[in-house]
Amino acid sequence: MNRRKSGFAPPPVGGNSLMTIFAVLCLTVFAMLALTTVRADRRTADAAARAVTDYYAADTRAQEILALLRGGTVPEGVTKTGDTYSYSCPISDTQELRVEARVDGALYEIRRWQAVSTAEWKPDESLHLWDGSAAR
Repeated sequence: MNRRKSGFAPPPVGGNSLMTIFAVLCLTVFAMLALTTVRADRRTADAAARAVTDYYAADTRAQEILALLRGGTVPEGVTKTGDTYSYSCPISDTQELRVEARVDGALYEIRRWQAVSTAEWKPDESLHLWDGSAAR
């Protein structure tokens, strides 16, 4: 048999080389997973910070309105029923802070200070559940 010798010989791939390649691939995959996790955590943290900031901005506005009521001034948007005042401050597009306070001069009593969802609730009716009857 006559074999032709060429100038190219494939590099020898031994056990050590395979282990090194495998380790590099594993570290690359873990680095990508870590990066993805960090980005998701950052989005969650930003959303939480925005929600807290929006809530406390609404809370501050509600406190300002309460201070005006205690001073004898009834701001626009406040309704009065007897000695109880009701008003709301928007938190976001889907939430508002609803307040009810009974004010008698300098004395006041908070009856309601609650964050309420204003979004329309839509039930998920896509699941067809078994109603207990026998199938025919």
